[in-house]
Amino acid sequence: MPGPPKIVVVGSSNTDMVVKTDRLPQPGETILGGEFTIVPGGKGANQAVAAARLGADVTLVARLGIDAFGESALENFQEEGINTRFIVRDPDAPSGVALIFVDGNGENMIVVAPGANSRLSVEDVENAADAIRNSSALLLQLEVPMDAVVHAAEIAHTGRVKVLLTPAPARQLPRHLLEMVDVLIPNEIEAATLLGLSGEVDEQNARRLLDLGINTAVLTLGAKGALIVTPDATHLVPARKVDAVDSTAAGDAFAGALAVRLASGSDIMTSVDYACRAAAVSVTKIGAQSSLPTSAEVDALC
Repeated sequence: MPGPPKIVVVGSSNTDMVVKTDRLPQPGETILGGEFTIVPGGKGANQAVAAARLGADVTLVARLGIDAFGESALENFQEEGINTRFIVRDPDAPSGVALIFVDGNGENMIVVAPGANSRLSVEDVENAADAIRNSSALLLQLEVPMDAVVHAAEIAHTGRVKVLLTPAPARQLPRHLLEMVDVLIPNEIEAATLLGLSGEVDEQNARRLLDLGINTAVLTLGAKGALIVTPDATHLVPARKVDAVDSTAAGDAFAGALAVRLASGSDIMTSVDYACRAAAVSVTKIGAQSSLPTSAEVDALC
């Protein structure tokens, strides 16, 4: 029998400091919050943990500071069964942190201090080149330097490894990178940024994502589900209805689950449906990595 799918994640690792509040503050406003928690986060780390909990053999390429946050993150990755061989401990920068406010509807505001994440280098990625080439899928995001992201995509693309990119934080991207992406996973804000739009991204506009050079786009739509866009067709996969309490890592749960299923050989429709279920489970729990589901939890949500 084949073993678990091998997935490499190149990206960020943060410690999330989360405050629950009835509503989000306005600029210049001070409000009293409620529960405070400290949980591991960062888009790269979240996606790595998401894929690992769903049964993948995961390797993470990242940078951590030599500090208490870095020690805690490394221990957490090891407990999750993630290969940490290519995680660099940076003596000159602190580990990344994120300050997160979550309101009573599960909406959030996030500010990230990237620290060592901003120093992930091409050399760091090159050191993991063999692991990337021997994987079934590469997961990328944009919380680390662009040259590291591009180099990772180049290694995977030339090795015929599936490249999945979550284009967050939202920004314009070089066509050279987009042409190496097999599946782009933007939310509506990220898609609008890539397309130079200021309003909502409807189905017609979503098809324009393919003009950027990518093969397939999966536009995540929160409670509405996800829109698959391919050269042949578009298809809306509905979300599962759940009681949402925190959407912090829903996109990362989605991306990790999508990578696991695609790397296991499932088609795009089956994979996106599975990813929608994983995201739905994640929003029923507070925090980033603390909300990421196991395969049993996803399978239980029909």
